[in-house]
Amino acid sequence: MKEVRGSLRHLRREVAPPYWPILKKEYTWTVKPSPGPHPVRRSIPLGIIVRDILKYARTMREARRILSEGHIKVDGKVRKDYKFPVGLMDVLEVTTTGEAYRIVPHPQKFLTLLPIPKEEASFKLCRIEGKSNVKGGAFQLHLHDGRNLLVGAEEATKYTTYDVIKIRIPEQEIVEHVKFREGVLAVIIDGRNVGKAGKVKSIVRIFKKANALVTLEDNEGRETRTLLKYVFAVGSDKPLLEVIPRGS
Repeated sequence: MKEVRGSLRHLRREVAPPYWPILKKEYTWTVKPSPGPHPVRRSIPLGIIVRDILKYARTMREARRILSEGHIKVDGKVRKDYKFPVGLMDVLEVTTTGEAYRIVPHPQKFLTLLPIPKEEASFKLCRIEGKSNVKGGAFQLHLHDGRNLLVGAEEATKYTTYDVIKIRIPEQEIVEHVKFREGVLAVIIDGRNVGKAGKVKSIVRIFKKANALVTLEDNEGRETRTLLKYVFAVGSDKPLLEVIPRGS
């Protein structure tokens, strides 16, 4: 998907990500996500989710009022900014109804809200994008949603780039770890094969790790090839959490 360009404060509807459920020619402007855990091209503003996806409001003014009253949580924290960017694997909760959703990749919609059981709303999958050492001998894990987690030097040795961890939110406690390797279950999060899922059959690295060629095989034996940076591991024998829409 192409990068979204625009002014610092405004975003024209015609250049908004195509998967946003808004009419391109109804008005000139739309909500531009504020700086946050996800870039514009991979997120949906919270106001648009409340108004256009969940349909709890008819206008953005109504959506802003709902948010200001603290009815919506993202990753376990109340969010009141209608421009807040909600992206891949984020957990959205409606406190008044008890509904819970996870933002997951979808073949047609790119990103969609997947209803999840209430007990899963306290957990989230995060991909490790990098690792660096900090003062005191500890290490910092840089995750796909902008989080940074501190771990001890000995513990850090088991984590590598593109591994996935299951964390408890909002405490950010690491619960489980999926090492990215052949045989794990994964879902494609970008590119023209977005939303497809299967087992990692092979990983062929030539130069940069992010551009290694990964082959996924689904339950029917069909193979899909994509770049490693577009692949998100979700479990070993079965997904750690419900993250794959039915029919994907």
